[in-house]
Amino acid sequence: MFMEKGRFTLPGEAGMEQEIEELINKWGADAIRDSDGTELSDELLGLGVEVYSTLCLIRSDNKWLKSHPGYRQQIYLISESVIAVCDNTKIEIMKQYYPEQFQPNTDINIYKYWQVYDRTLGCALDGNAWTYENGLVIIRDAQLFHRYTVSFLAYQIWEPVSMYNHLTNYWDEEHKIPLDIRYPQAREHVLEVLEKWLTEHPKTDVVRFTTFFYNFDLIYNHLGKERQVNWFGYLGCVSPYALELFRKEYGYELQAEDFVDAGYYQTLFKNPGKKYIDWIDFNQRFVADCARQCVELVHRYGKKAIMFLGDHWAGTEPYGKYFQTIGLDAVVGAAGDGVTTRMIADIPIKETEARFYPYFFPDIFHDGGHPVNESVPVWLKCRRALLRNPVDRIGYGGYPSLAVKFPEFVEHVADIVSQFRSIHEKGGHTRPYQASFKVAILNTWGKIRSWQTHQVAHSLWNQSCYSYLGVMEALSGLPFEIVFISFEDIKMEGIPEEVGVIFNIGNANTSWSGSEYWKDTEIVTMIRNWVYMGGGFIGVGEPTACNYQGTYFQLEDVLGVQKEVGWTLSHNKMRKEIEKHFITEDLKNSPDYGEGMSMVYAVQEDTQVLDIKDGSCCLSAHAYGKGRAVYSAGAPYDAQNTRIILRSIFWTAHAEEEMFHWFSDNINVEVYAFEETGVLCVINNSELAQEATLYLGKGKPGRVRLAPLEMKWLCL
Repeated sequence: MFMEKGRFTLPGEAGMEQEIEELINKWGADAIRDSDGTELSDELLGLGVEVYSTLCLIRSDNKWLKSHPGYRQQIYLISESVIAVCDNTKIEIMKQYYPEQFQPNTDINIYKYWQVYDRTLGCALDGNAWTYENGLVIIRDAQLFHRYTVSFLAYQIWEPVSMYNHLTNYWDEEHKIPLDIRYPQAREHVLEVLEKWLTEHPKTDVVRFTTFFYNFDLIYNHLGKERQVNWFGYLGCVSPYALELFRKEYGYELQAEDFVDAGYYQTLFKNPGKKYIDWIDFNQRFVADCARQCVELVHRYGKKAIMFLGDHWAGTEPYGKYFQTIGLDAVVGAAGDGVTTRMIADIPIKETEARFYPYFFPDIFHDGGHPVNESVPVWLKCRRALLRNPVDRIGYGGYPSLAVKFPEFVEHVADIVSQFRSIHEKGGHTRPYQASFKVAILNTWGKIRSWQTHQVAHSLWNQSCYSYLGVMEALSGLPFEIVFISFEDIKMEGIPEEVGVIFNIGNANTSWSGSEYWKDTEIVTMIRNWVYMGGGFIGVGEPTACNYQGTYFQLEDVLGVQKEVGWTLSHNKMRKEIEKHFITEDLKNSPDYGEGMSMVYAVQEDTQVLDIKDGSCCLSAHAYGKGRAVYSAGAPYDAQNTRIILRSIFWTAHAEEEMFHWFSDNINVEVYAFEETGVLCVINNSELAQEATLYLGKGKPGRVRLAPLEMKWLCL
């Protein structure tokens, strides 16, 4: 039996007092929280559990902001492209945007802060070449059949998360307007609001900031549907005042084009230029300083301050340079899979907490809904990550009035909470066995994007992402310490000595594979030498890809494969048969490569091709000097791909025997050995009963049977 109470935060809801008390007992909650759209009654506040209160400072005072409209948050947007078919070309700049979310800022000198671009020529027009009136930009003497856009500064008149809740959860309250704390008077007002709030909430133990000040990029189209989502964006931090402060500090001006980026909006999938890196750093320092003031004020009132990792977290990057200066007591985030669970758990802070999906929202909890079916795959992924590095607490969000209508779900959560507590009790706050070497993820961003690669928003499936995010999902529960390094890191400091295997994952021309960095002689030769001297290198998708000097995969000599991009079709390609290998010993079927790659072929005689689809090499292994390399066309998350990744890592690290130290011969069963506490955790990651032979350290193999989804603890 495990502890029956603790480490669990329950969402509360006025009017549900009896049901909430029953859930507290059923799930062993030791804390209760409000959610956006719910309140805690006096009776709920008096239940004897810790009280969390949600607070979003920048949408807390519509009345004040309406009397100070210049302090509304702003954003740069780009109009749709228009082809000029007459001299006077008109562009309706808001045509593709939701008018209840944005309003063009015409309070400023638009000829200074807006830009009209001839995209055919790639240049901005002079201010005397265009005018603006009633939502239309009119370009005079436009060049026929050239493509034009308008980049304009707009007020955000409806805070996007509030807007999301209106549309998803059918809220019917006044539209919340986001305030820009960059302005000194606005900053002073927010601190006054916070102090007043603290005096009015004496029963609150924990202030849960809905992050802080600037939302990630969330832009809706004219139909009220999400048009642009960038969980890591910094578009909403902009204002004429911020731009002027930036100019004074950095000595150069930013233009509209530096934000809209020809319509790409500086997403994290692109290699960031110096200007964008400066802009991020500029805002991180400012946000961290403001957040620190808020936290200090909360502490003066004897309360804890925690931050929700999501929504308004531009500037509060938990793996950034300034996060530690904020002084938070904890971070809580939404965990929809192993990747987001590790993203939360690995944050260097006193306490971490995960909010599991599904939230108790009507999109899932409705007549005919199946919340248990939604929860099971989430829990199976999260459980693997928790066994590697558990968060300190878990919980849910939303409306309990919806959850209690599903008794099977209530029982299901009770089982989840019990399993979670067992990890802490049996594991004894120790880490399970992991390999003797570290595994590094190499990309442009490095540490600041720890467990954040290939994500548009948390735990959401995206085309051209899932094939790579599956690698991270597999790694979140495998027996390796994962580090995230950038090209600049290795250029300045070299490859860390403790790293045994490097992954390079992603499409060509993205920040994840590296793009132009593969033209850097110092970087290429350093990695090539490191592998040659015994390192391991694993490439997925289009690793080291950059069409340069007659080569597409710049490390084709290391990987042993190359990709045809249409320029060498007249060159005969080496044909090889599929070989058996250590990496594929557990395979029963051809792996799922997701979207995969076409026209990848062996270029070295000693390249071992391990799988072929449609004539293209999908999986291969290659020795390079004393080192080894593996290529895979893609790896969506599943049990078979997880096993391939496990074997690939141990093989490239020359550590095949080490893999069998704690090992299951069944790909659906995983083993976590807590050697310090003398216990073994075995989990069944499938919804079918499983049997497995377990390799138990230096002991004799043993057999185990597991029920569907079961977690079983054994003595070593």
